[in-house]
Amino acid sequence: MKIIKAIFRAIANLFRWIYDWFTRPARRIGLGLLVTGGFIAGIGFWASFNAGMNYTNTEEFCISCHTMGDNLLPELQKTVHWKNRTGVRAYCMDCHVPHSFTDKVARKMQASREVLSHVVGTIGTREKFLEHRLVLAQREWARFKANNSKECRNCHDYDSMDFDKMKVTSQMMMRSAAERNASCVDCHRGIAHELPEIKGAGNPAFDSLLSEASHVSVKAGGHYVSVVPQKIYADQTLTKEIGSIEVSTPVKILQNVDGALEVELDLWRKNKGLARVWYNSFGMNVTNAILNRDVLKDSDFIEVLESRMDEMTGLEWQKVSASVWIEPGTLLNSVEPIWDIARHSYDSACSVCHRQPQPASHDANQWPGLFAGMVGFTNMDSETADVVLKYLQLNSSDFATASQSALEGTIQSARP
Repeated sequence: MKIIKAIFRAIANLFRWIYDWFTRPARRIGLGLLVTGGFIAGIGFWASFNAGMNYTNTEEFCISCHTMGDNLLPELQKTVHWKNRTGVRAYCMDCHVPHSFTDKVARKMQASREVLSHVVGTIGTREKFLEHRLVLAQREWARFKANNSKECRNCHDYDSMDFDKMKVTSQMMMRSAAERNASCVDCHRGIAHELPEIKGAGNPAFDSLLSEASHVSVKAGGHYVSVVPQKIYADQTLTKEIGSIEVSTPVKILQNVDGALEVELDLWRKNKGLARVWYNSFGMNVTNAILNRDVLKDSDFIEVLESRMDEMTGLEWQKVSASVWIEPGTLLNSVEPIWDIARHSYDSACSVCHRQPQPASHDANQWPGLFAGMVGFTNMDSETADVVLKYLQLNSSDFATASQSALEGTIQSARP
């Protein structure tokens, strides 16, 4: 019994000694030693914290997990930010880690979310990463937008740019961006990593057009335009597919029989190769229809109405006509509702980076190349982009000039 009491007494004395050590340290340790010890401990903590921060800023750390090493590094290695004529490289932390201390700590706290997603397997595979890529990209875009692309400007600063050494088109865009102090991410996305695939992000405005088209009562002999790209068939039962027509393609109704429409296509093609692509107008690459190979040599199906030589290219163009079948409920009386959507999409998407050129500032054959170079900097879905390009081509200088000439001719004829 005495032994047990002695043990409890010893334990109680130990706890009392520990309590006194922490609550009344000055009785055991001098104040100078205490301050010195605290200072040394603080230095050790700060050195360890700073070393940890610096290590997590290295590219080796960033790509140490397969999510980054397998998905993002190969994409970066294909870009000018990895290898270029000057030998200046951008590392992960140059773009994704703020340089100021407080912003850096805040970013590290945010990044813990991505680390957790990797640990629990949310983005642990290539398929899962691609599935969540849009969310990850939108977070970074929002951050760049909020701080006006501060990390980009550590290397690319408006005040240090020599605009006179840029291409003319680049000068126009960059001078406008500098005047507005635009964020780099407004125009430059996907320059170091691939853009995420946007699924199910189609333009909802087209749904209203389809709804409107479903109520259009078509009549034989009437002229209409297709509201969406659609398949064309050789037979009334819609079983023999022979190609497709694009949005805003003009058609003439021949007959409406048992839930199918027979329409006439009156278009142009180049008399070269298979001539599968049919165009809206002579000499202009405005695609309206694409036919399958097996029907192109059928003289009974295709009628050549006219042949003309394009002096610009030296190619022969043929005006052709064909009768095909399409599904009902996909035609509008006017192309204007389609152009309203295209005009709004063009104005809202392309004015973010610069003042967008007017459709009549280029001809129909110039617009595809110009638009292809711009559309990648927007968030247009492919369906909207196709409609906008068609709108630009069919409202280009070629058609504006034709309309002006017709108007002048009308005015001249009206004069006494």
